[in-house]
Amino acid sequence: MNNPNWDQLPLWAWIGIALILLVQSTWLFVDARKRSVRYPWFWGIWGIIQTPIPFIVYWFAVRKIHRSWSHKR
Repeated sequence: MNNPNWDQLPLWAWIGIALILLVQSTWLFVDARKRSVRYPWFWGIWGIIQTPIPFIVYWFAVRKIHRSWSHKR
């Protein structure tokens, strides 16, 4: 199996990864604050260190649950 050499990754790839993480983190934080989710900073921090798991977990756990919970009121 081939192990990736991270030092041989081109600069544009590093910039792309950084942009994806920054956009994901910002969106998670802003959306969590808008929906009054507890600990929006948690979602922002988790979003900046990993992708796409925080987005997927947020989408199903928070967005779906929040939507179904707000319709019951």
